[in-house]
Amino acid sequence: MRFLIQYLGINRTDREFYKQLSNVLGFGPGHLSLYRTALSHRSVKEGADQNNERLEYLGDAVLSGIVADYLFKRYPYKEEGFLTEMRSKMVNRQTLNEVALKMGLKKITFYNKNDASLKISQIFGNTLEALVGAVYLDKGYTRTKSWVLRRIIMPHMFIDDLENLEINQKNKLYGWANKKGKSLEFETIDERFENGRRLFTVAAVVDGTQIAEGRAFNKKDASQIAAQLAVEKLGLNRADTTEEA
Repeated sequence: MRFLIQYLGINRTDREFYKQLSNVLGFGPGHLSLYRTALSHRSVKEGADQNNERLEYLGDAVLSGIVADYLFKRYPYKEEGFLTEMRSKMVNRQTLNEVALKMGLKKITFYNKNDASLKISQIFGNTLEALVGAVYLDKGYTRTKSWVLRRIIMPHMFIDDLENLEINQKNKLYGWANKKGKSLEFETIDERFENGRRLFTVAAVVDGTQIAEGRAFNKKDASQIAAQLAVEKLGLNRADTTEEA
């Protein structure tokens, strides 16, 4: 009944957005404008009070704390180093971007769809963090924690698989190159401004040949994306071909 009252109380223009957002959240949002801000990328909203970067900052801290609490209780006998690495695997940009896409955030995120670089970036993981920040401000910590566990961690993060995941693809690629006696370098091949931010293109180069390239708004993320694509291209993630690669 409360959900219905909220729905009927908004104008027709916002009803479709409210419906789509509720499907993603699993509950009726209390402050629609707050969530609209959380879903607005700076490519369409320049003002700090209009785009989602401040909420992303808040959501990052809230999500990190919830994940830390979850891991602390799940692994009562594991040391700090293991817990820190597991948290990094769960809240890194690539993981969060994949979760965001599975949740359907791409369909309701406001961003410049004519900007090709945004389509291959990881803005949806950032948007998910902003959404966590919005839920926190709207519903408080206890309900946010429950929501993160129920809608993000349990259905989308397979913890047993993450335990065995190599988080640093650059290390894996360097290890392969050293074993095979090959030269591996990460070269910045392009640097430009996109929507007020510097976009980097970094290539993974083996023995002078470009294997893969990644784009991101910082060199570290771009090189990790390039390394991941190179690892996939070389088949280094397939157990049966690792020794032969």
